[in-house]
Amino acid sequence: MVSTIKALGVTAAAGIGALTYAHLETKRFTLRRIHVPVLSPGQAPIRLLHISDLHMIPGQKIKSQWVSSLASLSPDAVVATGDFLSHENGVPSALEALDPLMDLPGAFVLGSNDYYAPRPINPIKYFSGPSQLTPTRQMLDWEPLASGMTGRGWLDLTNTQVDWKVDGRLISVKGVDDPHIDRDDYNSITNDFNGEADLTLGVVHAPYLRVLDAMAADNTQLILAGHTHGGQLRVPSYGALVTNCDLDTKRARGLSSHHNSALHVSAGLGCSRYAPFRFACPPEATLITLTSRA
Repeated sequence: MVSTIKALGVTAAAGIGALTYAHLETKRFTLRRIHVPVLSPGQAPIRLLHISDLHMIPGQKIKSQWVSSLASLSPDAVVATGDFLSHENGVPSALEALDPLMDLPGAFVLGSNDYYAPRPINPIKYFSGPSQLTPTRQMLDWEPLASGMTGRGWLDLTNTQVDWKVDGRLISVKGVDDPHIDRDDYNSITNDFNGEADLTLGVVHAPYLRVLDAMAADNTQLILAGHTHGGQLRVPSYGALVTNCDLDTKRARGLSSHHNSALHVSAGLGCSRYAPFRFACPPEATLITLTSRA
């Protein structure tokens, strides 16, 4: 009996310790640096800062200051792949965090949490498939978020194609609204990529295969996405258990490929206020240096 009680005590202590660490890891912000050889031979590098899933809540000063500090990296451009919010009153906090970055060229798409207020969810449900949008979920006033960024010169890539001049180079971009809530409409983008572009870029919040397939079929050189949180709770030496979409768990974060396209999925900078935990998956931004192919 005594040994059983001790075993239960050890188990409880280990569980509390793991939970405490998982909460602390949400503040262990990490900058990743990767090189992607997708440019034509002889081209000078292009440096893109990829940020995603801020999930801003009023009062998150540590996160806000760290995101703002990324401007000191002086990337050629910033690409943000949605889910800026995790609170009904999160727009001012998100725009404050992004303020120094918005002095740089930038482009963005929105995610489901920019349109709808967060809600509690049983984490076990993620193992049965992607989370679903409930009819009663509160819709947010997201327009001030989008206009706050476009007003500073960032490009809204919602279901559109844009030719983007960055550091004297031409980036031809196609972006879609969030597939996680069926707002994507890639087929409505009638313009082809610019044949004279130095880089063809696809941007989406949730990396659903139907969008990745369509972008890859268009010979997109680089696709940027977020949404997965890298799995959020990862098993050391194994990786993610879920992606909350139909992307396989091996590509839940970081650089991989999709057909002939390079794919980068950000593990993101935040999490829902109802699940403030990360394990073996610290919040991140990524400085992507695009280099010429051999």
